[in-house]
Formats: sequence, C-alpha cells, structure tokens
Amino acid sequence: MLLLGGCASGGGTRIADGGGWVTVQRGDTLGKIADQAGIPLLRLQRFNPGVDSRRLAVGQRLMLPSSQERAPGGGPYRYQVRRGDSIYSIARHFGANPQRVQTANSGIDPADLAVGQLIQVPLSGGSSGGTRAASTPAASRSLPDPGPLPASARGWQWPLDNYAIERRFGRDAHGTLQPMMMSTPGPAVAKATTSGKVRFASGMRQLGQVVILHHADNMQSVYAFCDKLMVSEGQSVSSGAPVCEIGQESGSSRHHLLFDLRHGGKPVDPARVLR
Repeated sequence: MLLLGGCASGGGTRIADGGGWVTVQRGDTLGKIADQAGIPLLRLQRFNPGVDSRRLAVGQRLMLPSSQERAPGGGPYRYQVRRGDSIYSIARHFGANPQRVQTANSGIDPADLAVGQLIQVPLSGGSSGGTRAASTPAASRSLPDPGPLPASARGWQWPLDNYAIERRFGRDAHGTLQPMMMSTPGPAVAKATTSGKVRFASGMRQLGQVVILHHADNMQSVYAFCDKLMVSEGQSVSSGAPVCEIGQESGSSRHHLLFDLRHGGKPVDPARVLR
C-alpha cells in the first residue's frame, strides 16, 4: 500500500535549475521544448523514455531534468522528487518496477517523500535484494522500429578511420538499448558522418564532451566520450568535417567513441545508414 501512497509534499518549494514538468502545446516538438528549456535534446529524450517524439499530443506532460539528476549509463537514474510524486508514479514514468525502486531506496520512507529529495530508480532487468529477475522476453530484446528512414539517410560515412566496433547497437543482457561503441588504437578525430548543424557541443554527465548534429529530414547524430571539442553550437559542418578528438578509457590503451543515430528522436541502427 505504501507504493501507491505517500505523495511528496513541500508547499511551494521548487526544484532547482528548472527541473519539473512541461505540458505540450500545439506546434511543440521535442527540439523546440529542449531549446526553450535550455536542455540538450538527447538529455530530454533520456528522461522521457516512453515518449515518441513523432506523436506528441497536446496536453501531454514531459519531464524537465534538473542538473542534480542523471540519466542511465551503466547504472540507475538519479531522480529529484517533484511535488505530488509517489514511488509508484516515479516508477511508472521510467518503466521501472515500483518494488525495485523502493528496495533501492531502503533508507527512505516512501510514505514521506520530500520535494527535492534524490532517489535512485533502477533500470529494468537485473536483480535486486536477492530477488531473481524474470528473463527478458524475446519481444523486448528486439530492436526498436524507427519507422521508414528518409532517402537522405543512406551512404553516410563512418565517424572514425581505422576503428573497431566494440559494441554494436542493440540491447544488453537486461534488455536496455545501448548505442554503438567504437574504438581506435590511438588518438583519433571523430568526423561528421554527413553535413549538418551543431545543436549541442559541451559536457554531459557520464558522457564526457558531447557533440550533437542535426541533419536534413529530422535526422540526428551524437558523438560522445570526446576529450576535445572542435566545433561550436550553431556551426554548420560538411560531411567529413572534424567534430571532436576522442578520449582514452582509464586503464586502457584504446580510445573510445560512443556513436548514436536518431530519426525524429527514435534510435536508429547506424548499420542502416553508414556505408
């Protein structure tokens, strides 16, 4: 019963840094909302995992993350409690198991959540508190369908020369979708896969320096784990233009690039687009 009750209180307290909720208005897009909120589009997408950017509905609510929150990399979400929250509503937003959320925050009374409080929201899958997790159904391990890709999304060049693919685009053992991870034996420069405009070029929690390019027909490419940025926001780049120097993993001689492609905010397997 505690999972369903105990809504967060806090009077007129506000989450710092703009974290909260926004209601979709007529004409809104995820990109427009991200720009108005001053939040990178990729970060907005990660904190709204159940949202289809091509099917936004007027009146739909989207979560705006604060600087205290983080999206999953290899671990759980760190979520900052908002007014009216309960363990159940938080778990439902992220597609998590309410019992696992409660177990992950054993020192917190779910009946007395406080606005601004930070809690952990475990990723789907895995086990917690000695409970054996159910195996991931085959359907949930299948790759998402981004829909028909535009004619312009073909024959793009790879972002690195002399690379190895250390992790292909796809789901891990827990069913979590993972972007492609590439590596090189030494320092290297990541290049724009096709012409576009820089929408984001800055640091991002857990991802190092990140470059996000927007391309024709609502396509987007993301270059993360960079050490040094070579472009700035608002800059137009041509295919093959250098965007960043990639970073070296601690304890490894190899340099890594996390590379992500999206169409209308939906993940796309790079193998479908790159030549």
